[in-house]
Amino acid sequence: MKPRKIPMRKDVVSNEMKPKKEMVRVVRSKEGEVAIDPTGKKSGRGAYVSLEPTAIEEAAKKHILDKALNATVDDDFYSELLAYVKHQKARKELFGDKNGK
Repeated sequence: MKPRKIPMRKDVVSNEMKPKKEMVRVVRSKEGEVAIDPTGKKSGRGAYVSLEPTAIEEAAKKHILDKALNATVDDDFYSELLAYVKHQKARKELFGDKNGK
């Protein structure tokens, strides 16, 4: 049996290629709304960020998502994203790599 190919995505903060499962997708819709995309299936311009709180803090400090999504991302969204990433990281540590599915 052939090993499964692991989908890789580029982290907009570190510019490193990482497995998609270790990333969170942030999407900008046609209307200009920026949202967290846990499924990775929402339509719109997407950017991936590592599931590391330090990466989110750096993205907020340098407003990296603003550039990647070509939109204005407010500080409240960065706070929401940081809380989401901390929650997902805690889940991964508690339940392993099942990802709740």
